[in-house]
Amino acid sequence: MELLEDCLDANRRWAAARRAQDPAFFRRLEALQSPDLLWIGCSDSRLPPNEIIGRQPGELFVHRNVANIVEHTDLNCLAVLQFAIDVLKVRHVIVCGHYGCGGVRAALDSRRLGLIDTWLRNIRDVRVRHREELAALAGAPARADRLAELNVLTQVANVCHTNIVQDAWRRGQSLSVHGWIYSLADGLLRDLSLNVDSPDQIAPEHRFDR
Repeated sequence: MELLEDCLDANRRWAAARRAQDPAFFRRLEALQSPDLLWIGCSDSRLPPNEIIGRQPGELFVHRNVANIVEHTDLNCLAVLQFAIDVLKVRHVIVCGHYGCGGVRAALDSRRLGLIDTWLRNIRDVRVRHREELAALAGAPARADRLAELNVLTQVANVCHTNIVQDAWRRGQSLSVHGWIYSLADGLLRDLSLNVDSPDQIAPEHRFDR
């Protein structure tokens, strides 16, 4: 209970400091959220999305899960994606993974972990598709880092393959999807140079005609 009390005390201090710095802060926040960015990231406790990109409350819409996966049967993720795009009109969707991801490392291992194995099957499928590239790398850390990157690139594609994103493009809505990765070692983000803002950039097999 002491830990929880510490959290509540810290919250009261934070709220008081916010009000002292900006008396209207919470009134503005209560009235409206208008983020330009949707962040799809990992649940890892070492990655606070707002902080690492310098965004204030109300400026970043966030969905997080183990290993930043966008799965086409995950209604939670799809609901966040649709709300962000159709209602909030975000202009950028960022899929952000990170080096040292426990989910990615587990996907490289054959040990059974329980229910999480079903979820990690998504990354194991990425591993299988890129088995030759990964096998050519020296050492487990290098393979894990590269698989983390490949997983981000795959999830960017999965975002773009949804009818949610493609309907937005069809309406002429300004929307770009990006793949980034974060390094716990230095706190820096790296752009993986996959930036998609048109259905022309995805394979014809994944495009909806109308």
